[in-house]
Amino acid sequence: MVPGGHVVLPLLEQATVPTGMVDHDSFLAGYGAAQAVPGPLFTFASYLGASAEGVPWLWGATIATVAIFLPAALLVIGIMPFWDRLRQHPMAASALAGANAAVVGILAAALYNPVFTAGIHGPGTMGVAAAAFVALQSFKLPAWAVVIAAALVGGIAL
Repeated sequence: MVPGGHVVLPLLEQATVPTGMVDHDSFLAGYGAAQAVPGPLFTFASYLGASAEGVPWLWGATIATVAIFLPAALLVIGIMPFWDRLRQHPMAASALAGANAAVVGILAAALYNPVFTAGIHGPGTMGVAAAAFVALQSFKLPAWAVVIAAALVGGIAL
C-alpha cells in the first residue's frame, strides 16, 4: 500500500461493516489485535476476509490479502520504468508533496473514526489510550506487549 496501511482503514470499514461482512465489534477487535504484529493493516485485511460471512475462511483470507497488495504492486510495476524521470519533474514533485499532505489528513480521520468514536468512551478509556501511547513512544515497548497490557487494564479496570 502506498503510502501506508492506515490510510485504508476507513476504506476497509466502509467495505465490510455496512455490507454485513463483519459486525462493528469484530471489526474493532480485529483492528486492535492486528496492531500487535508487523504490517497490521495488511494482517487486518486478511482477518476481515477470513471473518467474512458466507465465504470459506481460507478463500476469504486469500482473496483479501491479494486484494490489498495487488493495487500497490501493480502501481509500482507500472511506474518503475518512469520513476527517475518523474521524480525530477517539478510538477510531479509538487504533486507528491500534496499527496503526502493529504495522507496526513486521511490518517487523522482514520484515528478519529473508528478509533476514537468507537474506542474512547470517557476518561478511563482515554487514560488507557494515552498510557499505551506513552508506553510505545517514550518507553519504546513492543506493540504486542502494549496491546496485551491495555486489553488487560481495560478488561479489569473499565
